Amino acid sequence: MPRAAGRRLFVAAGKKTAEAIRQEIERQVSGLLRIVFQDLRKTGRLDLEATEMAMRAAMHQAGAAALSQLLQCEPPGPDQREIPCPCGHNAPYREMRSRHVRTVLGAVEFFRPWYLCPQCHNGQFPVDAALDIDKTDLSPGVRRMPALVGAETSFDHGRHQIELLAGLEVSTKAVERTSESIGADIGGREQSAVNQALQLHLPIIVGEPIPILYARMDGTGVPVGKKETEGRAGKVPGQPVHTREVKFGCVFTQTGWDDEGYAVRDPGSTTYTGAIETAGEFGSRIYLEAWNRGWTRAEKKVVIGDGAQWIWNLADQHFPGAVQIVDLFHARQHLWEVARILHPADAPRQKQWILRHQPKLDGGHIEKLVRFLRAIDASTPAVADTVRIEAAYFENNADRMRYPEFRRQHLFVGSGVIEAGCKTVIGSRLKQSGMFWTVNHANAIIALRCCHLNGRFEDYWESRRAA
Repeated sequence: MPRAAGRRLFVAAGKKTAEAIRQEIERQVSGLLRIVFQDLRKTGRLDLEATEMAMRAAMHQAGAAALSQLLQCEPPGPDQREIPCPCGHNAPYREMRSRHVRTVLGAVEFFRPWYLCPQCHNGQFPVDAALDIDKTDLSPGVRRMPALVGAETSFDHGRHQIELLAGLEVSTKAVERTSESIGADIGGREQSAVNQALQLHLPIIVGEPIPILYARMDGTGVPVGKKETEGRAGKVPGQPVHTREVKFGCVFTQTGWDDEGYAVRDPGSTTYTGAIETAGEFGSRIYLEAWNRGWTRAEKKVVIGDGAQWIWNLADQHFPGAVQIVDLFHARQHLWEVARILHPADAPRQKQWILRHQPKLDGGHIEKLVRFLRAIDASTPAVADTVRIEAAYFENNADRMRYPEFRRQHLFVGSGVIEAGCKTVIGSRLKQSGMFWTVNHANAIIALRCCHLNGRFEDYWESRRAA
């Protein structure tokens, strides 16, 4: 709708509206003061909390009345009696219809014009679209609240937070639907950006050189409903599947190290991205995040992950030439697997075995470690298979385990950031007791949560407002 036409649809916020606001505020405050003075006469003291909460409610009621007045529309003028319809015909104006909307000030009601296409019988409310309240009874200001609390906590807890902090009553279902709707919109915009990246339509990110830029990848399970796991094989043959894996990644920078030479991550430099999707789809997602963070400007590029083959496939495909490092702590866990199967139920001997052979790993002597593992005389076929698999793991990742060399370059050799991210971004929100998700809803909350934690929610909201 043209901006000039939109202005004509709304009653100007002039003397009439200002007078209505003044009268409503006077009425609300006068009524509140009468109650306060009556309480003072009875008790001799002022209940400040009750008074301030009542004052807030009174101001909200006055504001809602003023907003209702401001939103009232006039019938369209002669030059706005028809608007284009998506079917290609014109939709003529039919009548003024009322609308109830819940705003941050409370419920408001106003009238706006309705247009109906005689060809496809599609009705339109241009004002609803202009106000961003099409197909929802919550104003943009209200929807912002459920989106933020839904990104942080359970929907029911979020409902209580909104009521306590904003004095606004919304249902748990409204918090859920709003959070997932906005999260899905964020996810859709991100997917559009990923699709553009696949077509190499990427903006050139200009800025200062970045000394070291890291991309880290991992996977973590999220509990889902039974329908989301049909036909999917679990890790244990014959056992049901209860989760779907979130491919998760983070990007951050490093410009220095401490007095002992250990890498120090730049504060506030970590951004997150992830979704329940295939490794190929996630590769494009993490590549775009790294690109936006200045991958082309990085003087040294590093990819860190565990030994999962999909991670290194993506690293070779999207980040060629980057230093590849297997997380040292994951590598140690693999060595512990060997210790446990060689000395089952014997913790002291397991620890003794690790103390003897872990220095080979920490020292980057991977070939020596592999030779040792392959020379082990296994007592059973099961032990032999485990040792063989672990030996192959170390052999295949030998160049990614040169830890002394990486430390001489003051690089990170652990994946604590991504591990913490999996817990903070995914686990603390999507793995609470009793939660089960659909893939679409989980991805919506992940997109919303990453957007919020990355400090991009305000940018999203501004772009939405502009659109």
